[in-house]
Amino acid sequence: MAELVTVAKTSEIAPGQAKAVDVKGAPVAIFNVGGTYYAIEDTCSHVGGPLSEGAVEGTMVTCPWHGAQFDLTSGKVLTPPAAAGVKSYQVCVEGSDIKLEVT
Repeated sequence: MAELVTVAKTSEIAPGQAKAVDVKGAPVAIFNVGGTYYAIEDTCSHVGGPLSEGAVEGTMVTCPWHGAQFDLTSGKVLTPPAAAGVKSYQVCVEGSDIKLEVT
């Protein structure tokens, strides 16, 4: 059964920025794209680069290590060298709390 877990405050992540958090032992990157928040696994599926440190353009993040690109809305891989996508999380904002739906 899924539950909502509070992981950050909206004031902690400026537009165009990301924050790395730990959610029940899993590394997660939360991104603020123009006031809309997205959350994906923070570990690139290629060699494990920290996606929270990558450049964001629209709803795409580029891994800072080898340039693989991922869709923030779904976690799908968009360009090599990564061959697989990463897990994405449903985000809910309640007041100033950013919550993720986790199972």
